[in-house]
Amino acid sequence: MSFYDEIGGRATIERIVTVFYEGVAHDDVLRPMYPEEDLGPAAERFTMFLEQYWGGPTTYSQQRGHPRLRMRHAPFAVDAEAKERWLVHFRAGLDAAGLDPEHDEQFWAYAQHAAQFMINTPG
Repeated sequence: MSFYDEIGGRATIERIVTVFYEGVAHDDVLRPMYPEEDLGPAAERFTMFLEQYWGGPTTYSQQRGHPRLRMRHAPFAVDAEAKERWLVHFRAGLDAAGLDPEHDEQFWAYAQHAAQFMINTPG
């Protein structure tokens, strides 16, 4: 059984992403990084990415190719403050999902690593 299946599949990923984007929608640092007025398409892309990463459907790669996360985020200045704000909203999503402690710890470790990896602007 994959991590994706163990945590409840798409429904759990959607819950995390929904709460995450509820926070982003009102965040003065992160919201400008999403040029689309409607955050729905970004939420769907993030859902598909997380599904694939954790062993679920490979729809993300089928539709968008290799994730190339740093390249896709290169147009935006991602600094330490943006990283911390991103983590606040991601943590809220994980809290809302109510994962068991082991799965929560693993997902949170991934989020922290990914957020650090995305920094492209010093200071």
